[in-house]
Amino acid sequence: MFFRDIIGQQPVKERLINSVRDNRISHAQLFFGPEGCGTLPMAFAYARYVHCTNRGESDSCGTCPSCQKHDKLVHPDLHLVYPIALSKDLRVSTTVIKEFREAFLGNPYLTLNDWFNKIEADNKQPVIATEESAEILKKLSLTTFEAEYKIMIIWMAEKMNHVAANKLLKILEEPPDKTLFLLVTEEEDKLLRTIVSRTQLVKLSRLNDDDLHAALKDRFSLSDDDATRVTFQADGSFSAATQLVTKDDQAVFNLQVFQKWMRACLKFNMGGVMESVDDFAAAGRERQKQFLAYALEMVRESLLLNYGHSSLIRIAGDERNFVMKFSPFVHAANAHSFMNDLSVAIDHIERNGSAKIIFMDLSFRANTLLNVPNPDKITS
Repeated sequence: MFFRDIIGQQPVKERLINSVRDNRISHAQLFFGPEGCGTLPMAFAYARYVHCTNRGESDSCGTCPSCQKHDKLVHPDLHLVYPIALSKDLRVSTTVIKEFREAFLGNPYLTLNDWFNKIEADNKQPVIATEESAEILKKLSLTTFEAEYKIMIIWMAEKMNHVAANKLLKILEEPPDKTLFLLVTEEEDKLLRTIVSRTQLVKLSRLNDDDLHAALKDRFSLSDDDATRVTFQADGSFSAATQLVTKDDQAVFNLQVFQKWMRACLKFNMGGVMESVDDFAAAGRERQKQFLAYALEMVRESLLLNYGHSSLIRIAGDERNFVMKFSPFVHAANAHSFMNDLSVAIDHIERNGSAKIIFMDLSFRANTLLNVPNPDKITS
């Protein structure tokens, strides 16, 4: 991964490049930002630049032996940790390093859902387990093979369990010489505060519209109008934009299940509700969380449309057609409660709650809320 391959984020690139050129490399750095903004590719581009033996003014050379190894993510002084689905045969991330390399090289803007689909583990919780911390200590106890720095990239660091996080804290306090930790997260607030306090923060923002628009035209050969539409809908996320362009299975699943579910909940059609519950429970946990986040977005869009803010709507096509019909049921008297219930459901899914129980309870709540009268429509 090169800096030039990363969409936008120019101030962050310049700051990282200058830290290397001025020999001011902090031993522990936390790359954080929302999904689709480029935190993971930025960490890899930075690691390549640190290891590159013939650095340019603005990027790695791409031809030195170090860069050639980074092309395949096989540099001996580059160590990777990422969430896995624990099983009897899978306890540490290096067990599936081949799959991770394939996933990232195929899509540098990799999401957690993409990764778990790759390893066919979408019905399990992602975790960086206690055994991983022992692997980290083992790898970093070795001397460097080729480069000046050993680099450890920990993707989705917020998925570390409590024991693993505390062991990482100890090594961050007393790091081995010439060791560079690059923690990557989308939910910085879920990390131990003591870990955050020991890192240099590298914040990435949502992509600005001009950068995302240009990337969509370049990478997908979209027309100017199509690129404009997708840019507006993606809200600064290249991952979301990719889903919109490719219309992947998750996007289709989200719309179909949401439509069927809301129609069933409105009149509480038990058969329809049970079908939706079964559809939801059959999906993996990451897909379940993505669906609930999608439902939150659809409620938001419906509320905006109901109150005449159509210029702020980020959806189009079938989604917009459905929301046009659904929006009258989302208003000031129920929208806050509806969104709160969805947020609570996401939290319960993350805590390994029963998907069927959570979704059935949510269905009862949705039925009640959808039938709350709109106070703005009530006349005296």
